[in-house]
Amino acid sequence: MEFLEQRREHALALFRIIIGLFFVFHGVQKLGKGVDLLAWPSGPVTLIELIGGGLILIGLWTRWAALISSGAMAYAYFVVHQPKALLPIENGGELAAVYAWAFLLLVFTGAGAWSIDTIRKSSKKTLAAA
Repeated sequence: MEFLEQRREHALALFRIIIGLFFVFHGVQKLGKGVDLLAWPSGPVTLIELIGGGLILIGLWTRWAALISSGAMAYAYFVVHQPKALLPIENGGELAAVYAWAFLLLVFTGAGAWSIDTIRKSSKKTLAAA
């Protein structure tokens, strides 16, 4: 198990990168369909997918971007999907629910390795030590 624990930050970074990339793709898909960015709630959600997903992908302000993205996906689940049926498998809300929980995980764990947040944190420590 020590082998796995030593690679925890890298696995977390890979998870963050993939989830962020998929979230950006989801926003790009909506733009391709011609979503009106001024329409509620599709416009703001598309912007959250693009901007939040991009920030999560590169690991900049990861916890804040993940918190906002998680909230947006929880909103999408409870307002759009949940009124159709109780369970995600019945109402088509599996993706929104999974995104909401994945982003909530990133709120608590942070960006992991390979992120701008990590670079910023290490440069602050270097400046403080100097």
